[in-house]
Order: sequence, then structure tokens, then C-alpha cells
Amino acid sequence: MDELTKTVIERGDLAHLALFLWASGASALLVWTLRELAAANKRFNDFVHEIASLNRLFKKGD
Repeated sequence: MDELTKTVIERGDLAHLALFLWASGASALLVWTLRELAAANKRFNDFVHEIASLNRLFKKGD
């Protein structure tokens, strides 16, 4: 990695390297956020399903 960075700096493409690192970080953050959102949606769906099951159970007892 040091040789790659050294080559980029020698060629004067430091701005491109910085832009690539920023874009990579932003993309990784987006992927992480979408995974967390999907997991939260699944947990909420499971919660609603359990509440519906309890409601059916209590209605049978009436």
C-alpha cells in the first residue's frame, strides 16, 4: 500500500486519492445503514407478528 500511495503522490493525484477514500467511506456507511435499517424492519415485523398472535389468543378465550 505504501508504494501505491507513494506513486499516486508522485504523480500529483493526491486529490483523486482523497476523493476515492471519501467515496469508499461514504459507500461503506450507506451499506452499513441499509443493513441496520433492514434488521430494524425485521425486528419490528416480528414484534407486530407477536402482538397479533397474542390478540388472536386472547380473542379465543372470550
